[in-house]
Amino acid sequence: MKNYKYFDIILGLFVAVLLISNIASTKILLLGPFNFDGGTILFPLAYIFGDILTEVYGYRQSRRVIWLGFFSALLMSAVLMIVGALPAAPGWENQNAYMAILGLTPRIVLASLIAYFTGEFSNSFVLAKMKILTNGKWLWMRTIGSTLIGEGLDTILFCLIAFLGVLPTELLIAVIISNYVFKCGVEVIFTPLTYKIVGFLKKAENEDYYDRETKFNPFSF
Repeated sequence: MKNYKYFDIILGLFVAVLLISNIASTKILLLGPFNFDGGTILFPLAYIFGDILTEVYGYRQSRRVIWLGFFSALLMSAVLMIVGALPAAPGWENQNAYMAILGLTPRIVLASLIAYFTGEFSNSFVLAKMKILTNGKWLWMRTIGSTLIGEGLDTILFCLIAFLGVLPTELLIAVIISNYVFKCGVEVIFTPLTYKIVGFLKKAENEDYYDRETKFNPFSF
């Protein structure tokens, strides 16, 4: 595999954003007319990093990063659940607080992993295919278009699996809509910065990958 200068940095930031967002998602926020989980503040950056990875390094490299993020999230969730289940030491009075914030349920973990897997791979696949169809033109169309699909699948799957029957229907719909609008809005706002980062990386890495011969099976290594 070709050695890249900045690939590992983007990989690290991607995984950090993913894990922090999962923890922050335990709180439902109200900002103006919008109801959304706390992870939404940071999580859109994961899709921006995903766009950058696929655009510069290609789907195959992006697939490796997505899988690393998947297993990192799975490991974090498993550790938090095990720690929550273990008995607290005498004198430590914060078990209820721990469980309220970090005591992840299997349903939340399942929702997060399914939504992440589906959304990220859809985002990467659509961007890679659009790059070929547009012959590398109109980056904004690829980043926004792929995010509309990826974030849509991610948001709907997570909210339905995690909160259907838990939140009132009206609040659940509000959370889905608010999350989707906010996430896609962040993608649009960050488009000029995405252009600059992509341009810098293509020149610094001497790479501008087109997935013309790529096998898009997400399970292919």
